[in-house]
Amino acid sequence: MSRQEPVKIAPAEGKLGVLIPGIGAVSTTFIAGVEAIKQGLALPVGSLTQMATIRLGKRTEGRSPYIRDFVPLAGLNDLVFGGWDIYEDTAFEAAKNAAVLETALLEQVREPLSALKPMKAVFEQEYVKRITGPNVKTEGTKFDKAQALIEDIRNFKSETGASRLVMVWCGSTEVFHRSSEVHQSLASFEEAMKRNDPEIAPSQIYAYASLMSGVPFANGAPNLTHDIPVLLDLARERNIPICGKDFKTGQTFMKTLLAPGLKSRMLGVHGWFSTNILGNRDGEVLEDPGSFKSKEETKLSVLDQILQPDLYPDLYAKLYHAVRINYYPPRGDSKEGWDNIDIFGWLGYPMQIKIDFLCRDSILAAPLVLDLVLFLDLAQRAGMKGIQEWLSFYFKAPMTAPGLYPEHDIFIQLMKLKNTLRWMRGEDLITHLGLEYYD
Repeated sequence: MSRQEPVKIAPAEGKLGVLIPGIGAVSTTFIAGVEAIKQGLALPVGSLTQMATIRLGKRTEGRSPYIRDFVPLAGLNDLVFGGWDIYEDTAFEAAKNAAVLETALLEQVREPLSALKPMKAVFEQEYVKRITGPNVKTEGTKFDKAQALIEDIRNFKSETGASRLVMVWCGSTEVFHRSSEVHQSLASFEEAMKRNDPEIAPSQIYAYASLMSGVPFANGAPNLTHDIPVLLDLARERNIPICGKDFKTGQTFMKTLLAPGLKSRMLGVHGWFSTNILGNRDGEVLEDPGSFKSKEETKLSVLDQILQPDLYPDLYAKLYHAVRINYYPPRGDSKEGWDNIDIFGWLGYPMQIKIDFLCRDSILAAPLVLDLVLFLDLAQRAGMKGIQEWLSFYFKAPMTAPGLYPEHDIFIQLMKLKNTLRWMRGEDLITHLGLEYYD
């Protein structure tokens, strides 16, 4: 299957503003990294938009341009940054406190990071219970705070001269809750904000403000945010692309690599025990059972969708899957994830796999933020709207159209992403059938 005509994509002219709720470890690592890359101090390792190629046509044609040369993405020099946080620290101070990047590197990007002072955040202690800060909006109802965010967005665009904007949630994980009546329609949602209904989460107020401002939105946390009927409808009605949720970084990234391999060979799994220690702000927030429940839901869903126990009951129906996260301050942002996997093979004989992944959450997340910013902007310029399932590659709990199960296999996700780019540019989709070489 191929598309004869490429999608009409507006050029990436002018500055692209990046707005981030949560100026913490992930966002400052992302911003500092972009500034360092712009200065030639480092490479954008981990970023598909900057380092990956895309095969076009037959293998014999030898056409494999960089993705950044194949589709019209915004350039790194055109990115300008802003955001909100409950702490008053500049991005430079926040980056130093996060202690992800070395001081020597941070000093070389001190000027642009020091210029980023977070705007007052929309925050509720009931949704993030283990941290608090002074830099918050306190006046008026939740609806008033949404209007204040819309004003912040308008002012940021005016002050920076940005021609387009994208918003990416990099804030803390909110407590687990489910969609309710107030999330069904715009009228009920706005009325609920006006009466300060506790069902309206801060992240939902950000997503509402983003969509009302015509700004694409990505959710990097497992919160119930824009995956509610009112905001899904708003994104479609206003022709705004959205995606989420929960950045796929450490342990879950490993699961989406390994589980497809086990299933491809029809090897069974008796149990998969996962535990983590980390000491950053994310770890502190996840000490709260409500916030951990949000994270646990996205982490547990991955294996079920990949292994499909309903289709393969002999191999996976009795799988015991457990996830634990422990706050351990000495580690800071250097997370350690252990996995013990009990598998079985021919004639049911047991085997084990052990993984000890000493990773850096923010180092793995930063290039995902960059790619999502550039791809969401591309999607909007291409006239795409609503859920962008082709960006599932970046998330633990990918959003899908109602009634569809999410695709978690990272190799299928990557194929979907690259085929979407080929479709945009009018190139043949790659099926890997390969019969044409032998005719």
